[in-house]
Amino acid sequence: MPVVVVESPAKAKTINKYLGSDYTVLASFGHVRDLPPKDGSVDPDDDFAMKWEIANDSKKHIKAIVDALKDDNELILATDPDREGEAISWHLTEALTAKKAIKKDTPVSRVVFNAITKTAVTEAMKNPRQVDVPLVDAYLARRALDYLVGFKLSPVLWRKLPGAKSAGRVQSVTLRIIVEREMEIEIFRAQEYWSVKAVLQTPRGQTFEARLTTLAGDKLDKFSIENATQAEMAVQAINSRDLVIKSVEAKPGSRNPSPPFMTSTLQQEASRKFGMGAKQTMSVAQRLYEAGLITYMRTDGIDMAPEAVTAARDAIKEKFGEKYVPASPRIYKNKAKNAQEAHECVRPTELMVDAAAAKIVDSDQRKLYDLIYKRTIASQMAAAKFERTAVDIGSDDGQVVLRANGQVMVFDGFIAVYEEGRDDAVVDDDDKRLPQIHEGEKAIKETVTPEQHFTQPPPRYTEATLVKRMEELGIGRPSTYASIVTTIQDRGYVEKDKNRLIPQDKGRLVTAFLSNYFKKYIGYDFTADLENQLDEVSAGNGDYKKVLANFWRDFSAAIAETADLRITEVLEKINEVLEPHLFPPEEDGSDPRACKNCGVGRLSMRTARSGGAFIGCSNYPECRYTRPFGPPNPEAEASAIPPDGKLLGDDAGDEIRVFKGRFGPYVQRGPVTEENKKPPRQGVPPDWNPEEVALAEAVKLLELPREIGPHPEDGVMVWANIGRYGPYLKHAESTSHRGGTNANLEGIDEVWTVGMNRAVQLLAEKVASRGQRGKAATPIRELGEHPEVGGPVNIYDGKYGPYVKWEKINATIPDTIEPADLTLAHAVDLLDERAAKSGKTIKKKAAPKKKAAAKKPATKKPAAKKPAAKKPAAKKPAAKAKPAE
Repeated sequence: MPVVVVESPAKAKTINKYLGSDYTVLASFGHVRDLPPKDGSVDPDDDFAMKWEIANDSKKHIKAIVDALKDDNELILATDPDREGEAISWHLTEALTAKKAIKKDTPVSRVVFNAITKTAVTEAMKNPRQVDVPLVDAYLARRALDYLVGFKLSPVLWRKLPGAKSAGRVQSVTLRIIVEREMEIEIFRAQEYWSVKAVLQTPRGQTFEARLTTLAGDKLDKFSIENATQAEMAVQAINSRDLVIKSVEAKPGSRNPSPPFMTSTLQQEASRKFGMGAKQTMSVAQRLYEAGLITYMRTDGIDMAPEAVTAARDAIKEKFGEKYVPASPRIYKNKAKNAQEAHECVRPTELMVDAAAAKIVDSDQRKLYDLIYKRTIASQMAAAKFERTAVDIGSDDGQVVLRANGQVMVFDGFIAVYEEGRDDAVVDDDDKRLPQIHEGEKAIKETVTPEQHFTQPPPRYTEATLVKRMEELGIGRPSTYASIVTTIQDRGYVEKDKNRLIPQDKGRLVTAFLSNYFKKYIGYDFTADLENQLDEVSAGNGDYKKVLANFWRDFSAAIAETADLRITEVLEKINEVLEPHLFPPEEDGSDPRACKNCGVGRLSMRTARSGGAFIGCSNYPECRYTRPFGPPNPEAEASAIPPDGKLLGDDAGDEIRVFKGRFGPYVQRGPVTEENKKPPRQGVPPDWNPEEVALAEAVKLLELPREIGPHPEDGVMVWANIGRYGPYLKHAESTSHRGGTNANLEGIDEVWTVGMNRAVQLLAEKVASRGQRGKAATPIRELGEHPEVGGPVNIYDGKYGPYVKWEKINATIPDTIEPADLTLAHAVDLLDERAAKSGKTIKKKAAPKKKAAAKKPATKKPAAKKPAAKKPAAKKPAAKAKPAE
């Protein structure tokens, strides 16, 4: 049986169902090899040689394929039909060749299908080919470029810009888009303007709304009426005149449907309609694809296969009728600057199967499938038809003219199925419906109302509009949009609030740094041109080594130029770049960077040890003025806690400050000095606002732990304190004593008020409750035996979320992984990583070796029995042989 390899087990299961028992279908579980995350994995001095290694998770999957090839010496690579899929097939070929599973006589072929259906899969099996070398070269070039930028530029950021985490070839350009939009918003100044609307009545008593378009014989533009006075004069001009219908003009109009989905438009529409992020959308689409319900979801093509177009037209005719089917099929052409490999659009595999007929259980999958289905069907439907009407109403002297717009839908066409969402709500007067109006008749005024407006700043990006902008600029590709948008959020460079992407301090600083010292490499045109060069490599028209060499020549020189940069020099440069943002002009014309506290120092951006940024005075330590990073905000400054702490006052000659620490806010007595590296500190309770903590409250906190007194039974001290998990009692020789008994208190106030009687009662109840803890925690999921050392590996639900446990090692499961999706191999990696951080090692058990040693003498005994009776000494050599084994 030929061995067929695909990426995922779900895909393997579906394909195996189609191919039957004549094939062995296995999953590679994604990429099997990658560049080790360390310097030197790509060597520019050795013609960009790349060192690959098989991931720990992948070793067992590779072994399964190797074992299968022992039984049948034929390999069919059926990974996804794009550059990444081609790369996985190439990696598999290389890895299996190195393990001698692929021999000289092993037939190796590559098959691709755009949908996981029986027809598509069986047809693909009839048309095998070899791995596409140009596609692999393009993958290698992108991987090398991303590696070189990440591993050469990120260390520069770490050294020159404390708190920065990483930089990426496309990630940094995407971050620039968001930061520049935020700066546009900040420098935006709203402009006031007015409009005048009138509610008018026809002679038949029907009302409609019109807006003023001509005043004093002059046509108005958006800003013609600048203030309330002018608006009131316009109202008087209308009210003082009789109005007549001057013209009624009706024109037919039509609207065509949107094209079917490609990756970017699918992500945008899922964001608009369901609030799904790009990553979530692609994850849901992946499951639909693997189930055989939709075509491949990473594509920038919008054309449909001829048979799919025919099927869509048949479905439209059956479900809606002949009039909804246009005379000829709709043909869509891609408008993207640089389309990747020619792929079909994202569409259902069966055009007669809607969401109800598909019987999809998962709600997200059902919603996304319904969206894809409706968009696909609508894209081949007839246009919607309207009658658009424009009515001009004016005075006889021509001084005042108002206009009313409206439309009537004559035929709904594709709108019967689907209408594309909008990124930002737009009020459109043309959507209103007008009553019957005749030219020459009077228009009776009911109300005339002035309305004040202000121009609005450009909106912040959503994930949908960001992907759209990336596509317009030609940066990124369908397979990378989701990961790029996710990465800049994971790095803390951008946060999502109410679906809008807001750049954080770190993101602004990184962009400012790169804009000054690596401007070329975060340029939109440069990045798009590089993508074009890589696409030429994909098409077989370029040499990827030349692309790498040209890039590295200038990039390495730019890296070298930053070697002698001092941090103070970098920060001052960033101060200059961000000056309009950090130090906007003062109304009185004074220097916006002059310190408002001492009048001597100059304000500039500083970085704290925690990695955060703040504004501080150059006259430090004489002047300790600080404010949060960003434009001045007197109200926020009064309460905000800067990175170097907020001074609350003095107590007994010590400064008392409140800080925002790594593990939460805390108060501190006195500064950190060489002599006093650990001054008294106490955490601020979770339900206290750290920005509102007063000096008296801080002093109270610093007096903790509070001695209640010796326990009446044993004389050991009882303390009250606030810990990581809230207020509690401790019965021990000292508060640092690891033993003793702890008992929770109900509220923070009890820490200062609880007496001995209440404390003794709570401690006794705690001791009594320990006897009921005998039952071990029940795992929420059992993963199986540890593959290397044995022993159960289970998932538990802990106080701080789910974790995986083996013996005494616990490892937290990252938020990005659902416990239900965690594999045993990944769990073992988490345990290994946790063990390494704790200074432990998970050693392989020696038990299997002992069993093997015991078996060999046992097999020798029957042969040695006869001489053993006559010559007891003959047993000695056998006994000596044991240690040697």
